[in-house]
Amino acid sequence: MKHRPLLAGFFGAAVVATGAISWAVASRSDMFPESKAPAPAYQEADSLLRKGIQQDKSHDPAGAAHSYARVLELQPWNKYAWYDLGYVAQEVGNTDDARRAYERALTIDPAFSPALYNEALLLKKSKPDQAVALLERAMAADPKSAATAHYHIGLIWSRKDRDRQAVTEFRRAVAIDPSQLSQVPRAYKESVSER
Repeated sequence: MKHRPLLAGFFGAAVVATGAISWAVASRSDMFPESKAPAPAYQEADSLLRKGIQQDKSHDPAGAAHSYARVLELQPWNKYAWYDLGYVAQEVGNTDDARRAYERALTIDPAFSPALYNEALLLKKSKPDQAVALLERAMAADPKSAATAHYHIGLIWSRKDRDRQAVTEFRRAVAIDPSQLSQVPRAYKESVSER
């Protein structure tokens, strides 16, 4: 069973350019071992999770949120349902509920990089130092996410007028993924491309 691709990886550089709210492509492992048949509650939860994903893709955030809430009634430990619930809340601008849902996912799995990343983006302006810490944790949990994380850390430092640190982070992002250079703010491009 695959979990939907998380948008940042799916949309690649466009995500970085827009500061989109999701992380790298990830697929989740089965919620139950393949060697034994899933219990009916797992089947129902899986079905509801898939239904929620489809509802979200069909621009039905209320329906998706309801489906994810039903999953959580059956499996309160389901980090994917918590994450998806947070994602839907974030899509409709309910940042407080989004943050609470991401925190619940992180209580279940402190290294769950999609929740780390999305929460970091929620905090980028209001709590930049906390956002940097979350992005650093996300990179440690998922090294494939490093280019995007370094880019966002660079943006945070640039907003705090910490230009030297911003250049360092943008350089790290570009060293990992040269296509990131096109996303670097104009004021930093020359410094980033010099080496």
